[in-house]
Amino acid sequence: MLGVMRKERWMFPGWLYAVIFVAVDAVCVGILEWGVSLSATRVQLSSPTVGWGFLTKMFTQANFVCVLNMLLLGIVYLALLMLFNRFWIATPLILALAIIIAVIEHFKVSIRYEAILPADLSFLKADAGNLMSFMPPGAHWVVLGAAVAGVALFALCWVLYWLDGRHGRVFRSGADPRRTALNTVCRLLLIIVPGGFLTLYTMQVSTVGSWAKSFSSAMGDIPSMWDSVYDAQRNGPLVAFLRQLNPKVMDKPADYSEETMRQVAARYEKAADQINRTRSANMTDSSVVYILSESFSDPARVPGLKMNQDAMPQIRQIKEHTTSGLMLSSGYGGGTANLEYMGLTGLSMANFDSSLTSPYQQLVPTEHWMPTINQMWGAPKHSIGLHPYESSMYSRATNYKKFGFGKFYTLTGPDVISHQDKLGSSPYVSDAASYQSTLEELRKTDKPQFLQLITMQNHMPYHEWYPDNEFHAESTTGTPLEKDERMSIETYAKGAEITDQATKEFLDELDKLDKPVTVVFYGDHLPGIYSSASQDENNSLALHLTDYFIWSNQASASHGTKIGDDEYSSPNFFIAQAAEHMDAKVSPYIAFLTELHAKVAAMEPPVVNKIQGWNQIPEGSDIYLDPEGKPMNPEDFDAATKRLVDDYRLIQYDITDGANYLKDTDFMNLPE
Repeated sequence: MLGVMRKERWMFPGWLYAVIFVAVDAVCVGILEWGVSLSATRVQLSSPTVGWGFLTKMFTQANFVCVLNMLLLGIVYLALLMLFNRFWIATPLILALAIIIAVIEHFKVSIRYEAILPADLSFLKADAGNLMSFMPPGAHWVVLGAAVAGVALFALCWVLYWLDGRHGRVFRSGADPRRTALNTVCRLLLIIVPGGFLTLYTMQVSTVGSWAKSFSSAMGDIPSMWDSVYDAQRNGPLVAFLRQLNPKVMDKPADYSEETMRQVAARYEKAADQINRTRSANMTDSSVVYILSESFSDPARVPGLKMNQDAMPQIRQIKEHTTSGLMLSSGYGGGTANLEYMGLTGLSMANFDSSLTSPYQQLVPTEHWMPTINQMWGAPKHSIGLHPYESSMYSRATNYKKFGFGKFYTLTGPDVISHQDKLGSSPYVSDAASYQSTLEELRKTDKPQFLQLITMQNHMPYHEWYPDNEFHAESTTGTPLEKDERMSIETYAKGAEITDQATKEFLDELDKLDKPVTVVFYGDHLPGIYSSASQDENNSLALHLTDYFIWSNQASASHGTKIGDDEYSSPNFFIAQAAEHMDAKVSPYIAFLTELHAKVAAMEPPVVNKIQGWNQIPEGSDIYLDPEGKPMNPEDFDAATKRLVDDYRLIQYDITDGANYLKDTDFMNLPE
């Protein structure tokens, strides 16, 4: 009787398998999107399109990134299907895989507000036993809900299996051995060909100019590298993950070898010895504070703009009496972490391939050796990071740990910044509050420290945050400013003035400390609000110059020092300039940066007059400025400058994408 019932069951046709395949694929993509969307409750700098918007933007914006995710996941699904040749085995497996990944993603987003990254794979391999420590409160309810959903889906698969007279067998074997061989070949081809596509896509999708990058962009992939969760929400977790698996870092120099790197190390060991003969101080006997002041720059320098009063009188006065100048920025309205990365490492974005737009996301998480300047101060307890915003932005929480910071104080913890006061209706923590938190860290110990502060007060966008704002902006070009542009500029100018006063008060407090402290202060980029000025490409250089200074308190031997030939710089040179300002002895690496800075005052990749994008570094030639701030043509470099620039690429390649030959030398070590 049972045999008769089985014979009467409907043999599912191929087209029905195809329909179910597409439906299951879409469900799996939806499950993965749930993993990053449900927990995204924190206030972000911009609101991503999540939930149903991930699907509906196909119709509202002609954005097909949802289809792209389905295509990529469908290849994995198809491989399972061909491997087992059983539809009702492959289907529960792909559903289980999607549910498990989504639950893990949900937990990671809940705890750290960070999507799953390629670097997490090494964590699973090395520290899988500690996974339970990452379970957030209420995790059992999520697991229970996922289990119930999984059981329901598996039950549905079982019902369909029972109804299917073929029992999910896609290729049916028979007595004819030729048909069996043909079926085997077809299954192999349906694994190898789509699998090859997925492999090639993964290998090339992060490389500018590749077919995979162009295809991904055409489907609607818009990289959002500053926020991994936003990126996963906006572009799908699978696309966001695969994009970071194989970034092109930089081309391998033709003469790169262990012998070459030993020659480079020896060359700058001699340079360091020469420099150190005339210097008397040790840099790490003092505390050094790097202050990345969000969007800080002088509005009066913007071409075609006139302000009714000075927004930075205090810092202008400070700059007159200490080492200071203008910093060439790679960003306009964005790209903060890239300037931060250059300042902490001494490496330059100009040396990277145009595909590497965000080292914090694409490079640092997978690096085995990442020397940063704070490590010169020894144990992690001597390195403190402070940022009054999300710890997950630009994956800073993970990266700062890798950089050797013992504490990283943010709004979201685990180390929570102590002062969180805001001004007017601004959503951002004030600079005065950030300075107060920094002072507290300096006062905790008499030991020398390295502190990195990234402020938020002047972050875009700007609204009428400050009551009784006395700043007024007007155009000098004959074309009046638009209302929104004028409002943004005036709000920003008021914020810059508040920063100006708070910075002076912070330095006054540092002067009261008994321990020597040197401050490196710089604006990371101009705010992207100068719509009128940005329309003229001739304004590019002016829109990429911010203010910086290096200052030492009264307890420092270098108090009152002003290095006279540092009118222009870029953040990769700050550590070399700080050492010169402090009359401090240098490592071979800092000696190299010192010699390069003497030839090339500032360097950055090509720039554009629009808010920092994340598809690629802008096309064009790298920018090099001479000590007078004039652009330099690399073809006109003298032999010494060419040697230094070539050595820079060798050094940067070795550290970031090479064999780390310099790690086994004294290249990074300060003299004892």
